[in-house]
Amino acid sequence: MALVVFLRGVNVGGHKTFRPSILAKEFADFNIVNIGAAGTFIIRKAVSQAKLRAELLRKLPFDTEIMICEGRDLIRIASSDPFVNVPSSPEFVRFVSVLAESTREVPTLPLNFPPGEEWLLKVISIKDRFLFGVYRRQMKAVRYLGQLDKLCGVPVTTRNWNTINSIVKLLG
Repeated sequence: MALVVFLRGVNVGGHKTFRPSILAKEFADFNIVNIGAAGTFIIRKAVSQAKLRAELLRKLPFDTEIMICEGRDLIRIASSDPFVNVPSSPEFVRFVSVLAESTREVPTLPLNFPPGEEWLLKVISIKDRFLFGVYRRQMKAVRYLGQLDKLCGVPVTTRNWNTINSIVKLLG
């Protein structure tokens, strides 16, 4: 099964910038597929996670957290429909945060940031290495994404749910 790579905090606000398409060309032997500019890749060649991580760290021009998942894990979470009870609306963005490792302590959920009825970000569930939530389409909501590391006790990187669905389609 394919591996999926998520780089944390790249090409955001002018920091840790690089061209994912160039990295993909350098990893052509790995049968790589680049998904957008946020540092998300599908690796179709059979390779160990350790070897892939070492190669990425060697090629990237900066230090960053690298989260690697098996494609079947993303297929599993997508098929479980974690947003089944979350109303769809242009006002909200559904997201998944990939944890560097499973969190040992799961808080009582749902959890609102800030607390109360006027929340900007809501964590709805955590399953294995995946945190699911929604945030309002407001600039202030983004700062609460940075608090997810503290909540989980491990580094996380976040992608729009649409990105996860696109990856699942490519995994076939």
